[in-house]
Amino acid sequence: MSIVSPTVLAQTEQEFSVQLQLASSLSKRIQIDLMDGEFAMAQSVGLDEIWWPNGVDADIHLMYQDPFKCLDQLIKLQPHMVIIHVETMIHHMHFSAELHKEGILTGLAVLPETPVANIEKIISSFDHLLIFSGNLGHFGGSADLDLLAKVSEAKEHHPDLEIGWDGGINEYNARQISEGGVDVLNVGGYIHKAEDPRNAYQILVNTLV
Repeated sequence: MSIVSPTVLAQTEQEFSVQLQLASSLSKRIQIDLMDGEFAMAQSVGLDEIWWPNGVDADIHLMYQDPFKCLDQLIKLQPHMVIIHVETMIHHMHFSAELHKEGILTGLAVLPETPVANIEKIISSFDHLLIFSGNLGHFGGSADLDLLAKVSEAKEHHPDLEIGWDGGINEYNARQISEGGVDVLNVGGYIHKAEDPRNAYQILVNTLV
């Protein structure tokens, strides 16, 4: 069954703390979104400002132009997984190999306009594929369900690959996204902007049962 992973996207340490405490109280797996102000125009808190409680699996979605610059910091943090974008101009497989040496899983994210065919030669070096359907560096956006075709295409060649989705998930589309082959539903705005964030999270969980 698919899981709902609350996301954290903050520009200040205070925002981060509030969002992190909520997210980690809802789920034992969360996603922390980080932006460098270059690959994504918005800028978030930095790697030296993030944390998470023991017992929580934190996936770091790194929207950085050059993830190699912070490789040592990532290794020191020991997250559950680090997700980078295929659209960045780095040696993706080398980056993944360096994290795998340290027991850290790796994911590859693709923007809406990027075909799955573009990652076919390197995806076997990663543990996770993130289908991105949002607005880089911001909560919200809309879920373009046509992107589920990417899920089917990736699963056809890599049936054991974990698939995540980021962007526009709500109570009306969560089940369809899950049934489309997505394993991890990363949800930010729907939870954090709700009048009752805990109830919003539970609504999504219930739609997947």
